[in-house]
Amino acid sequence: MVTEMDGATRNRSNSVKQEPGAQQKMRKDGSNKHDDIPERVTLKKEIGLLSACAIIIGNIIGSGIFISPKGVLEHSGSVGLALIVWMLGGGISALGSLCYAELGVTIPKSGGDYSYVTEIFGGLVGFLLLWSAVLIMYPTTLAVIALTFSNYVLQPIFPNCLPPYIATRMLSTTCLLFLTWVNCSSVRWATRIQDVFTVGKLLALGLIIVVGLVQICRGHYEGLKPQVAFEFSRAPSVGQIALAFLQASFAFSGWNFLNYVTEEVVDPRRNLPRAIYISIPLVTFVYTLTNIAYFSSMSPEELLSSNAVAVTFGEKLLGIFSSVMPISVALSTFGGINGYLFTSSRLCFSGAREGHLPSLLAMIHCKSCTPIPALLVCCTATIVILCIGETHNLINYVSFINYLSYGVTIAGLLYYRWKKPKLNRPIKVNLMVPISYLLFWAFLLGFSLYSEPVVCGVGLVIMLTGVPVYFLGVHWKDKPKCIYDFIESATHVGQRLCFVVFPQVDPAEESLQEWIDKPES
Repeated sequence: MVTEMDGATRNRSNSVKQEPGAQQKMRKDGSNKHDDIPERVTLKKEIGLLSACAIIIGNIIGSGIFISPKGVLEHSGSVGLALIVWMLGGGISALGSLCYAELGVTIPKSGGDYSYVTEIFGGLVGFLLLWSAVLIMYPTTLAVIALTFSNYVLQPIFPNCLPPYIATRMLSTTCLLFLTWVNCSSVRWATRIQDVFTVGKLLALGLIIVVGLVQICRGHYEGLKPQVAFEFSRAPSVGQIALAFLQASFAFSGWNFLNYVTEEVVDPRRNLPRAIYISIPLVTFVYTLTNIAYFSSMSPEELLSSNAVAVTFGEKLLGIFSSVMPISVALSTFGGINGYLFTSSRLCFSGAREGHLPSLLAMIHCKSCTPIPALLVCCTATIVILCIGETHNLINYVSFINYLSYGVTIAGLLYYRWKKPKLNRPIKVNLMVPISYLLFWAFLLGFSLYSEPVVCGVGLVIMLTGVPVYFLGVHWKDKPKCIYDFIESATHVGQRLCFVVFPQVDPAEESLQEWIDKPES
């Protein structure tokens, strides 16, 4: 069995060692021990249009809308400019999502940015995106969402003080372990949880919006009048506005996550773009109205001094029903954790399939067809981040790496059009869409580097630490035999423990890829 990280071709359906499930053992009564194992072990297409929308909306609406309003207001310096940042943030996300829709149907692979960049620019650039995502980006985001969940759940128990450090970490870890078990057990269970909790998130934000609109109808909108809304606490600088956009981008992060599970979407050429077109405008609309609701009831000083914006909002306006708000936020973040686990595990799966991560992570369970090793790695990395300590300082690092990967991917779209102009593209966006996004991207990163060189520098260093790892683990082909023996033994043990094998190739998917690769006539 080939287990090295060099991406060598594997015959996954026949020649690989499929120890736990491929050898069909017979019981004494003549029945088959593994009758419940499907005839073909592969990722299942169980994500329809509704679940696809739920994945995008559920991943975007996590903890960001309950954390980022404070950061956006702090850096923008006024209520009016903060609202403009939120609306423009949604517009920029919409431009990016249009580009990802084209890439998703042109390169129909799970893995999102990583798969597209690897296909377009080659292994090193793709590995650097994968390395930064697996090492810091997704574990940190998951940790922040899990801690937000814990803080909101424990807030009613500790009304007069912050919840204990140990209590928040234990509850966050318990939540992560439970949702990892769900995702390991069934794709259907995971998507159903995502559907239900996405509806719950929209209802929670709907409650905030309705209460805010009632306040506005009663005449409580002094803070939203232009002459008041654009009163700056300090003179705005371009660098501070760029940092405000970075904070808003944390709340919008996740708009590209459906592209991580393309191979599990029913009719992806049709449902992937439709889900994007439905979800991004809806989230932008909801986010803008939510912030208007906040500012209709809270002064900028109150919002900046609050560690739980939604809870403070509920305490001011909901009276005895104020406990509804932390419960609603907790449910929202619970669904966000599930969505991030579901999609980030597919990134590990795709990276291993390309030979950039240990091959065990490219295997799926023989019965449930879920990537259990990849899920366990994502869960473990998040728990490690939780144990390190304060995670909120890492949000700016994550936002910088996020935007960097988005820009590289969309630049790849332009390069791919030049490199393969006759490639069949079911969706082809106007050239001004990626160019407009890249202009904004260059502005944002340029001024972020100028304003916060340490934060951005740390983000770049994190990404560049993957260069020696790539050359040692992937590019170096002639490793000592003892290393290969160790990797093979570890993979064999992992297969037995997790009952996993390489997924078999779907002939229909091969036919689709051949059709996609055909040049336009």
